[in-house]
Amino acid sequence: MEDRSDTYDVIIIGGGPAGLTAALYSARSKLKTVILDKSLTAGALAYSNRIENYPGLTNPVSGKELLSIMRTQAMGFGAEYVETQVVGMNLSGDTKEVFTMERTYSGKTLIIATGAMGRKPGIKGEGEFLGKGVSYCAICDAAFFGGKTVCIIGNSEETVKEAEVLARFAETVYLISPTNTLKVDDNHPGLKIPNIRIMLGYTPTSIEGKDIVERIRMHDCNQKEVDLELSGVFVYLHGNKPITDFLAGTLETGEDGCIPVNCMMETSVPGVFAAGDVTCTEIRQVVVAASQGCLAALAAEKYLYKRTRYRMDWAK
Repeated sequence: MEDRSDTYDVIIIGGGPAGLTAALYSARSKLKTVILDKSLTAGALAYSNRIENYPGLTNPVSGKELLSIMRTQAMGFGAEYVETQVVGMNLSGDTKEVFTMERTYSGKTLIIATGAMGRKPGIKGEGEFLGKGVSYCAICDAAFFGGKTVCIIGNSEETVKEAEVLARFAETVYLISPTNTLKVDDNHPGLKIPNIRIMLGYTPTSIEGKDIVERIRMHDCNQKEVDLELSGVFVYLHGNKPITDFLAGTLETGEDGCIPVNCMMETSVPGVFAAGDVTCTEIRQVVVAASQGCLAALAAEKYLYKRTRYRMDWAK
């Protein structure tokens, strides 16, 4: 391979579990690796205040703590970490160019792991209480609301399915739909669960509390104000879009913005890989994102050295 000191072997966009795991594996294999991350505290995991189902944890930790451990581990093997905003890229040549506000990064391979928090908070208090009672993932956080009252906002089939998950843990789940109908059949099994209460035609106006969520305020179809005392608000309104705006057509994406990949995280452009929620994986868990980051790094190493097989361990 061409030896250019200013060219990275692997550029990783995104500092979540997928990106940091990819950095760990690529740096440990002695590949020159840089992580370009818009913020130490951004991303779905960073907003989680309690993680207890990640392998190896003997005590719960916050999402920020877990990310810090992952980041330290990757940097310990030589990965560089740069806090910057990616604004564009050029994938037309063998060397990939990634543009930030400060400079251009050149790399032989690229791993995109920017996650899926494309929805901006649209309800007053939503951003303020994210990780403090507001969540975008029932399967991630339902267990923290055992025996409590929560609500889930949305009208899609995904909303109803997530309400089913919540109903296994919470005492009462209010399914709040801004529309007068749900986008599911009337005989959907989720609508028959006793502790799920359907509220149609209610528009949330604010999420309120002191240190944590305590209530949600809404208007009904007659503009009458209604308050609900509760402990958790799960939002499924136009949510969790993959963060791919910086691609600007340089890479194939689906109608929903997801980056299509094969089983080894390869995209439509040779030498470019994607991992984690940006691929719209069906199960959005930290361990899944981390495993995809591992696969992307292994695939990048194979691509760089034109191997016919994947190299699994560099410690020997």
